[in-house]
Amino acid sequence: MKKSIFISLFTFFIAITSGIAQDETPAPSLNSGTIYSQFEYLNSVSNNYQEYKVVKRTNLDKIRQNVTDSLNVFKDQLVIVKKDLKERQAQIEELENQMAEVQQQLTKAEEARDSFEFLGMPIHKSAYNSIMWTIVVGLSAAFLFFLFQYSQSHKVISKARKDLEETVEEFEQHRKNTLERERKLKRELVDALNKKPV
Repeated sequence: MKKSIFISLFTFFIAITSGIAQDETPAPSLNSGTIYSQFEYLNSVSNNYQEYKVVKRTNLDKIRQNVTDSLNVFKDQLVIVKKDLKERQAQIEELENQMAEVQQQLTKAEEARDSFEFLGMPIHKSAYNSIMWTIVVGLSAAFLFFLFQYSQSHKVISKARKDLEETVEEFEQHRKNTLERERKLKRELVDALNKKPV
């Protein structure tokens, strides 16, 4: 419990200290800060005379020197930026030329990809696909036709086999009946021969 209170107080102390440290800003002067802050400082340290401000010549010379230095720095930076801009424009033009070449190569590659030689003739892939699908559809139709014919033939053969089996059964039944009749007739003949007086 004491530890958590100590940690809370320590954290609060650090937050207050960092807040105070952030609020401290450097005092304005003619030797540092932005041009705007230097003009504000110059305005605050200048004396008033009626509706005018009286500025010390040394302060005026100092701020003029600071403005001149800042302008020179900006001019140098502008020269560097212009030079950098020219270099970047040259790079952009070079990249645009390279992109145009790459686009031409891509167009040629797409044309080469979309067509090829088939049996010595150049043919476009879409035409080749159409021909191949026509062949596939034709072969599928032929397959279905022959499959239908096969199923019809199979039905005819199945019926013929069934008829043959029925005929064989009828023939067997007829043969059995005929054998039975022959046996009967032989018995009757034997009986008739046995009954005949000798």
